[in-house]
Amino acid sequence: MERKEIIRKLAEAIRRESEGLGRIRIMHLCGTHEDTVTRYNLRSLLPENVKLVSGPGCPVCITPDGDLQRVFHLLERKKVTLATFGDMARVPFEGKSLFYYKAKGYDVRMVYSVFDALEMAKKSEKPVVFFAIGFETTMPSTALAIMEGVEDFYVFSAHRFFVPAMEHLLSLGDVKIDGFINPGHVSTIVGVKAYEHIDFPQVIAGFEPEDVMLAILMLLRMIKNGERGVRNEYTRAVKYEGNVKAQEVMNAVFDREDWEWRGLGVVPKSGAKIRREFEDFDALKVFEDVFEDFVPKEDVKKKACRCGELLRGLIEPKDCPLFMKACTPKNPVGPCMVSVEGMCNIWARFGVRG
Repeated sequence: MERKEIIRKLAEAIRRESEGLGRIRIMHLCGTHEDTVTRYNLRSLLPENVKLVSGPGCPVCITPDGDLQRVFHLLERKKVTLATFGDMARVPFEGKSLFYYKAKGYDVRMVYSVFDALEMAKKSEKPVVFFAIGFETTMPSTALAIMEGVEDFYVFSAHRFFVPAMEHLLSLGDVKIDGFINPGHVSTIVGVKAYEHIDFPQVIAGFEPEDVMLAILMLLRMIKNGERGVRNEYTRAVKYEGNVKAQEVMNAVFDREDWEWRGLGVVPKSGAKIRREFEDFDALKVFEDVFEDFVPKEDVKKKACRCGELLRGLIEPKDCPLFMKACTPKNPVGPCMVSVEGMCNIWARFGVRG
């Protein structure tokens, strides 16, 4: 059966299952899911009473300005090589970004992997600091790099554990959600078992349009039958126990702290703090004298940016007054327009305006 026919049949089944359910809001939790949904215009296939909203599934988007300010602060006061991913380098604060610092002569480098930064440290005559972002998907790689014990290699950890954010999001109570489509990439690491304690309808989904449509159908059936818990649509990649070795490495290096997320506030036990055993590679500890006089500020230019509400599923990009006006992919104001996993960037790239 061709893909188009499969999707058509799934859309018909979704319509049937949605009858009599009232208004249903399903939140997906991955930027790649939003890319699939928008690329294939899946929202147009859903019945009027089923709405699919985007949640805090973009690592660049949820990284708060405070982390970015600290990295700027370190660059301005210490002669280091700063390495990070390309999307993170474009996030602005007060009109500056890591690309701005690079243009001003600071040693800022874009990398595809933490191991690129590790190789730099082996050859560099000055400290190399890796600005580490991402959820459990990228965390094990950073942990492995730290465990190598390379001299002059340090990590500024902005990693965050994802599952606590789901529980926190539900506790906020400011958005009605009836079911979660759980993140596929994160789930390959944490496994099905990581979500079992969350008493809420959830389906782990892959990234093909058929995956997303099937996940929506599975959720509607759970909601209709009053079922809670987690189901796994992405069985070809996600196992019950997840990637146990990756979990062991990750948990050996990182502890959990209460950390801030953009749009969500402080999320308990979500911050990936480098453990004391590895603090010789923790940039916050090694350069703690640099951060003694650090005071976070508010970026007045971002006051109109509604990225935080977008990450909670309260609005869509079209509801932000800056979308495709003052804020565009070439001139982003907020991180949701910067990252390729951000909903604003995705809608802009595929020409969605409302």
